[in-house]
Amino acid sequence: MARVKRGTVSRRKHKKLLAANKGYRGTKSKLIRVAKEAHLHAGAYAYQGRKNRKRDLRRLWILRIGEAAKQEGTSYSVLIDKLKKANILLDRKILSEIIATDRETFSNIVKTLK
Repeated sequence: MARVKRGTVSRRKHKKLLAANKGYRGTKSKLIRVAKEAHLHAGAYAYQGRKNRKRDLRRLWILRIGEAAKQEGTSYSVLIDKLKKANILLDRKILSEIIATDRETFSNIVKTLK
């Protein structure tokens, strides 16, 4: 059976890993074993971060809608309830965009609900 030399394959894998970790502090960008662990953790943090971003954006939308609703003389929960009962299919993201770009349209929406 022929002898298998894996030097080039390992080197290629190691170089790829170190290239992915470029910019990390200390040994995390230089030593293979530490770099591999850092890469795994970074992937886990990135995955969780993608979930957290959705959560954070929804909180921001609700905050904006709540503040705009107070200025119109109603509360957030009452506004959302009236939107659902009036069968107006605007989600929180779109409502937040309307508030940020065109405040008059939001005022008109609230007036139609009252």
